[in-house]
Amino acid sequence: MNLSAEIQILQAIRFKGRPAGADLASAVGSSWSAVAVSLRLLVESGRCVEADGCYRLTPAGRDRLSSLTAAERGSIDRESLADAYERFDKYNSELKRIVVDWQLKDGVKQNDHTDPGYDAKVIAQLVELHAEFQPLLADIVDLVPRLNHYPARFKSALDKVRAGTHAWFAGPLIDSYHTVWFELHEDLIGLTGRTRIDEAEARRAE
Repeated sequence: MNLSAEIQILQAIRFKGRPAGADLASAVGSSWSAVAVSLRLLVESGRCVEADGCYRLTPAGRDRLSSLTAAERGSIDRESLADAYERFDKYNSELKRIVVDWQLKDGVKQNDHTDPGYDAKVIAQLVELHAEFQPLLADIVDLVPRLNHYPARFKSALDKVRAGTHAWFAGPLIDSYHTVWFELHEDLIGLTGRTRIDEAEARRAE
């Protein structure tokens, strides 16, 4: 197992808590057969444990992930990554607004999704954001190739939303568009050496 694949799998387990093997394969954009080999090695090394087909990190696995991501940060063009992150912030703010519109009408009333016209307008905003975000996403993948699974995951979630399976817009327990976005954001925060606490403090200072 190469280091990039190891980071991908360990990071996916960290993000998802106790994912099933099939969910991990989808999250890293690989086949189950390939991921199964990597998971077996991680279990044998004591970096994760398996129970009823689901996986979680051990303390050793978390330490290993921290070590690998620290080394990865040192190999990336920090100036270019910082620039990409600043550009990402604009899209992140827009995605947050769109998700709120999806969940609430006028920022107050719960959207029960019985108004197809309203939902169609919000989905159109997500489609537009997705299209505008693609050049930056390509730049991010160029900078950090192990993030190459994100474009396909975004597209898959958006295709499902457009096909009428609306849980894929912001459903928390599946690889919805919002879930994938959250995980990309987490990856970028880690790659820039920041934390969610740093992010919150920066917001308060604005």
